[in-house]
Amino acid sequence: MIGKVFTGKSAYHCLSYCLEDKRDLSEEQKAKLSQEDGLAHKNRAEVLGYNYCFGDKHELSEQFKEVRRLNKNVEKPVFHLSIRLANGDKLTNEQWREVAREAAKEFQFDKNQYVCILHKDTQQPHIHIVANRISFEGKTASDSNSYLRMAQLCRRMEQKYHLQEVQSPRRFLSPKERQTPRRDQRKERLKEKIAGALKGCRDFPEFEKRITAEGYQVDKGRGIAFEDDKKVRIKGSEVGYSLSSIEKILAENRRLLFQERVERQQQFKESIRKGQSKTKIGYGQQRGFGGGQSLSSKSGSGPVGGLPKLVSDLMKPVYTGGGGGGPDPWDDEEERRRRQKRKGVRR
Repeated sequence: MIGKVFTGKSAYHCLSYCLEDKRDLSEEQKAKLSQEDGLAHKNRAEVLGYNYCFGDKHELSEQFKEVRRLNKNVEKPVFHLSIRLANGDKLTNEQWREVAREAAKEFQFDKNQYVCILHKDTQQPHIHIVANRISFEGKTASDSNSYLRMAQLCRRMEQKYHLQEVQSPRRFLSPKERQTPRRDQRKERLKEKIAGALKGCRDFPEFEKRITAEGYQVDKGRGIAFEDDKKVRIKGSEVGYSLSSIEKILAENRRLLFQERVERQQQFKESIRKGQSKTKIGYGQQRGFGGGQSLSSKSGSGPVGGLPKLVSDLMKPVYTGGGGGGPDPWDDEEERRRRQKRKGVRR
């Protein structure tokens, strides 16, 4: 549970903020946001309880003013408390009312005018308590040590309703507790977003585009810083990602991506080579040089021993021996030339 305490001059302006919807959103934008995140951006405020007061912001403001006249020396007569839960925690409306009553006792305005309002337009519902510091007797509720008292209230409510324990502000911790490292949710979230954006990223423009899509503005100079949607600025070095470390990660990503590309090319070439080899083997089998019959096979005979019989038969001469007997393999013209040559030799 996390609480904040403010003191102010105008009850009207504080009540206007707490009781109304956000003014910077149109009705269309409210409806669109409600569809996207399932939250109540229209009629976001629900009054959980009044204490010695009633009505809308105008009526409440007038009632606060009437009592304020009992002590005109107080410059800031309005208390504004904001209390929200840690992520994942839940409370019923009645439990929220009990938290408001405990807060009123802690800050000593339980006998004064105050109103408790629940806001439902955020992921974690939270309450606002607007209280008159001036009592009906003209006394003023003290605002001293307000943050310490708020921290003590939150720790008690966490124990009472079995909520997540949130550490108090460091200056309110004991010397031993101050030595314990603290987790800043905003910084932890930024650290996770940076790590996700750097994964597989090749260069800084690509990284900047990814982290901007997560809702952060990048401020790059001699170093690097990130600004979220709440205008909170965090240096990269505070979350373990200085500019130099980011550039090293990007360079390593480029090296790994290049190495992976080279390996894929080698695998492709190897697959091509294997495919060509299989094609040659298949061609040999179709031509009769495969199918389990080797060159040393005894299935054929003739001048080229070992070849298949079909090839051997094709290579055999049509006649054997010399001096005649059998058909001449040459055509008539070739035979005529030979005969003329023999006659010339005899002469």
